[in-house]
Amino acid sequence: MIDKYYKSLGVSPEDSNEVIKEKYLELKKKYEEERFSEDSDVGNNAAKRLTEIEVAYNAIVNYRFEHAQSGTTTEAFSSVEAAIRSGNLSSAQQLLDDFDERTAEWHYYQSVVFYKKNWINESKKQLEIAIAMSPDEPKYKSALDKINARVNEGAKINNDWNRSGNAGYQNAGAYQQGAPDQQLGGDSCLQWCCDMIICNMLLNCCCNCR
Repeated sequence: MIDKYYKSLGVSPEDSNEVIKEKYLELKKKYEEERFSEDSDVGNNAAKRLTEIEVAYNAIVNYRFEHAQSGTTTEAFSSVEAAIRSGNLSSAQQLLDDFDERTAEWHYYQSVVFYKKNWINESKKQLEIAIAMSPDEPKYKSALDKINARVNEGAKINNDWNRSGNAGYQNAGAYQQGAPDQQLGGDSCLQWCCDMIICNMLLNCCCNCR
């Protein structure tokens, strides 16, 4: 659809913004002069063309601005991801805070940061928002499924321990040996939580023995 606007101005998508603006001003000046022609047909055509080039120029400017913003956003998310992978969560959070628009992708990366901080509930909430905003994005659903699986596994380990301490510990060990989670940055935060639960239980047992 945007092609017709380029054609209306007599320019191409490869032309720079400056070239397009110059062409627009040139045509505007031409038709503004012709609009007051004694020939009514020429005047009417000029008035029509003035409207067309005005619409065309504004459409092109808006189109280019939106796509430039999209490119900037993509670069910004790449910077967020790089900060997360390097373990610099404070920098990643600052980059996210600087965003003006909170898109589904923004909520996804916010979820990743929370996950890395072991804030599981907050991470889940951010993923749920991302899915609500973009329900057809499989990446968000996959990430949420992985978090839910970790939470459910953690609950299972805790229940197994309550029934028989040794069995729970063995299950926890098997769980810890699983492949690292590649979604959401790769580390298993729930593994840490499970370790802490088990350590606390062991400490309690030792205290009771005394």
